[in-house]
Amino acid sequence: MRNRVFDALLYVFVFILVQFLVTYAVIFVWQLADGKSMQAALGALSQESLTLTAPMLIVTQAVYSLVLLVLFVSLRWCRVSRSYLRSKPLGVMSWAAVAALGTIIPSELFLEIVKLPDINSDLLVPVMQNRWGYLAICIFAPLVEEMVFRGAILRALLDGISHHWVAITLSAALFALVHLNPAQMPHAFCLGLLLGWMYYRTGSIIPGIVVHWVNNTVAYVVVNLFPQTIDTGITTMLGGDTTRILLAVAFSLCIFVPAVVQLHLRMRRTA
Repeated sequence: MRNRVFDALLYVFVFILVQFLVTYAVIFVWQLADGKSMQAALGALSQESLTLTAPMLIVTQAVYSLVLLVLFVSLRWCRVSRSYLRSKPLGVMSWAAVAALGTIIPSELFLEIVKLPDINSDLLVPVMQNRWGYLAICIFAPLVEEMVFRGAILRALLDGISHHWVAITLSAALFALVHLNPAQMPHAFCLGLLLGWMYYRTGSIIPGIVVHWVNNTVAYVVVNLFPQTIDTGITTMLGGDTTRILLAVAFSLCIFVPAVVQLHLRMRRTA
């Protein structure tokens, strides 16, 4: 029997490799479509100053999402089953959405306090401001990342590691690291713990997709409806008032904690 932990690391490698190859393939084809010669298009791949536009990033996300979906399903690295949906888990999905909402304000305040560098904002914001950005950020990303990190990587770790929380924590750490952005890593790690626990309890990526979708959709909505908040943060939005900040955190916990309790009571492994 092969080491399942090794399989999990293989899945991470494939996830990164596909993104890398697809990104360069899209850049190359884009240069050709702009009328450049093949030599000039190949030369563009080595230019550090080459700008990735929002449309290029959206196409890249769509292509590598499709490639990963086909690859992981066809090789049976991620199992596809309707059994969980047949159980009609509306309650779990609803409380999963509520739990996702409860994580946002505490996470944003934490990032404002620790001031980690955000190296991807110049790329992500234009994508979210593009009308097709919702597909990339809120549809493709939740589906594919849950399929890979919970449906394949965590499943392999759970098979190879006896204590499930060790497997969940390791998968959450890998999920945080592949974001390659210090400002996203703490939230990605904490969210990865929640997503991993939900997968362990249900055997399905569906609840995780809901959490992931809500989390990304909130970011998308805020960027488009309140663009002035991109550089200001929650503290400024709340007027810098300590009481308001504490109330906002308390309100978030009043959402998150009951949601987790309800999820604990409702989640049953069906796959």
